[in-house]
Amino acid sequence: MRADDFLYPTDAGLYCPAGDFFIDPVRPVPRALITHGHGDHARAGHGAVMATRQTLDIMAIRYGEDFCETRQVADGAARVGGVEVSFHPAGHVLGSAQIRLACDKGPVIVVSGDYCRTPNPVCAPWEPVPCDIFVTEATFGLPVFKHPDPAAEMAKLLASMAEFPDRAHLIGAYALGKAQRVMALLRAAGYDRPIHLHGAIQRLTDYHVEQGVDLGDLLPATTPKEIEGQVVIAPPSAFASPWVQRFRDPVISFASGWMAVRARARQRGVELPLVISDHVDWPQLTQTLTELRPDEVWVTHGAEEALVRWCALNQLRARPLRLVGYDEDEE
Repeated sequence: MRADDFLYPTDAGLYCPAGDFFIDPVRPVPRALITHGHGDHARAGHGAVMATRQTLDIMAIRYGEDFCETRQVADGAARVGGVEVSFHPAGHVLGSAQIRLACDKGPVIVVSGDYCRTPNPVCAPWEPVPCDIFVTEATFGLPVFKHPDPAAEMAKLLASMAEFPDRAHLIGAYALGKAQRVMALLRAAGYDRPIHLHGAIQRLTDYHVEQGVDLGDLLPATTPKEIEGQVVIAPPSAFASPWVQRFRDPVISFASGWMAVRARARQRGVELPLVISDHVDWPQLTQTLTELRPDEVWVTHGAEEALVRWCALNQLRARPLRLVGYDEDEE
């Protein structure tokens, strides 16, 4: 079977006719395989959904228990129609997975979803999966993106707290994955005071704790005057609401790989940018392709052209998929 007949992009997302399913579809479909729980990959309204147990739980938290008609936990290899499917850790967020597809007389394809090779204390590490075709993201697919050590970014935060002991440090972080990773990194850096949470990230944080992720003492961010000089973590949307005005002269921070772009930090009014990414940067992207050495690379959502060009210079066949509906900021 030709690769283009086995898996190809449609308006709804990547479609596999041999199994009659879509991967991370952008609109409701009869059968969906989901790589992870971020809103630009996991949507409600599908008929059947197959994902890791943690991703299914996260979707239920975000969308309600009736987010789909039927659920199937990805546990080992399974047949979906004429395709053998298995899920492998992606290192991106809790429950995130790469999806391996294989069928008779066809190529082995791995759809990576979003992935990260930097150790992440809140999820299982990325796992290399040999394949004929590797479908990779390119969110930070430009040579300029070389993310620093997250521990060094935590040192910047702790230094700022020491310099401004009377100012609350408000850290913007996405509710799933990034917020909990910042908490875990703070604990690893030796911060033992309570971390205060905006209500919008409380339930997903509780779920991480239920799954055995130790995040220390966590309190709601309901008494601004009593938490001056401490850490408050909130979703990005909170910084555009009256909520942030409750704090007296806070240090506005934001944790994202995009904080490496100074213009983005200025646009958000960020005083303390923390360059912490849950995606591979350029060195990790190229390292991954060098190590896997697939017959072909399919590149999606991000700087596709730059990575395709790198592949050509390194004797790897590659092409852009140009999928739509993905949010580069959901990282």
